[in-house]
Amino acid sequence: MLFNAGLVPFYMMVTQVLNLKDTIWALILPLSVNAFYIIVMRTFYRTTIEEGMIESAKIDGAGDFSIFVRMVLPISLPGIATIGLFSALAYWNDWFNAMLFIDKQELTPLQYMLSRIQSNLQYLLENTDSLSTSNAMTIANLPQETIRMAMVVVATVPIVLAYPFFQRFFIQGLTVGSIKG
Repeated sequence: MLFNAGLVPFYMMVTQVLNLKDTIWALILPLSVNAFYIIVMRTFYRTTIEEGMIESAKIDGAGDFSIFVRMVLPISLPGIATIGLFSALAYWNDWFNAMLFIDKQELTPLQYMLSRIQSNLQYLLENTDSLSTSNAMTIANLPQETIRMAMVVVATVPIVLAYPFFQRFFIQGLTVGSIKG
């Protein structure tokens, strides 16, 4: 989790081995498996699902698949919702993979477009001396902070709107899954 092979092998794997350059899969696959999510789910299962519950289901005659679908999966919804929220945030905030792998304008995600707007604005502000006086004054009078705050609102509103859909699973996780006895 702490160390990876590096950017060059990652780029070569995605572009040459998997041939994902300029495809939507170049944005989806690199973020799909994360060691942190696996550890979170493993810890969630070990702390939430009691061995006694699985044993009682086996005594009642349930098979492994039945135990998973009827007992483990409903209790796992809070953990799955947590990983879903983390994944949604990771996909929503990812601009770096788009910068590396996407050249087509129609596949460019919003975060990468906002990053380019910010860097273009910064470039214009730093290089006003090469422009004419009227253009330089126009660029110097751009509301920099207003543009940044508008980009922050555009970037955060969808996540703020998505959170209530995940919240019910978090609250449900507090009440489901205990063994009475």
